[in-house]
Amino acid sequence: MSVAAVIFDLDYTLAIPERERQVILDEATATAGGPSLSREAYIDAHRRNLTNETRTPIFADLLTTHESEASPEDLANAYRGAIERALVPVPGAEDLVRDLRREYRVGLLTDGPVLAQEGKLDALGWENLFDAVVVTGALAAGKPDERAFRTVLEELGVERSEAVYVGDNTDTDIHGARDAGLRAVHVLGREGEPCPRADAALARDRLGEDLPTILSEFD
Repeated sequence: MSVAAVIFDLDYTLAIPERERQVILDEATATAGGPSLSREAYIDAHRRNLTNETRTPIFADLLTTHESEASPEDLANAYRGAIERALVPVPGAEDLVRDLRREYRVGLLTDGPVLAQEGKLDALGWENLFDAVVVTGALAAGKPDERAFRTVLEELGVERSEAVYVGDNTDTDIHGARDAGLRAVHVLGREGEPCPRADAALARDRLGEDLPTILSEFD
């Protein structure tokens, strides 16, 4: 079936931080008077707290293993501000989305707390860039749960067989999309390897140049 909709992941697909996430986390925790936290521990806590309004539950979770009087809310606010200041678009990403909307319905499905992900879109100036935006913090489940993909399909008004999901994460994006019945394009960083289940793969710095061709070949 021909493609009617293209749905993007946000982080490390359409936008990336200019600095390492661990450095950003260290600066934020120091600003808020918190303990040293590893990026790995943060990612684990993030996965356990996908459906929230803010990152406060993530940092509350992290602080359970530390003796600290730091406020989870202050840590969340400091980290949100640091991420928003560091985030930049992948070259050509905004023009790509605008061009694709001339032919397809274009959506965004992004994991994370609502305030955090909407803040990123505000910082990028992308509040009105997509036909539909779904942040899993407002849902009962995040990626790779099929319900997350189903929600954005409903928002776009398309069937799963008509949609292509574009993302960087093998487990949440590629396996999640394929298990939900969508086609999937794997966006690769410098050291990434294509997921065997992906229908196609491309380098992140070639997103704007290569994705339209891939989509036309799906048709």
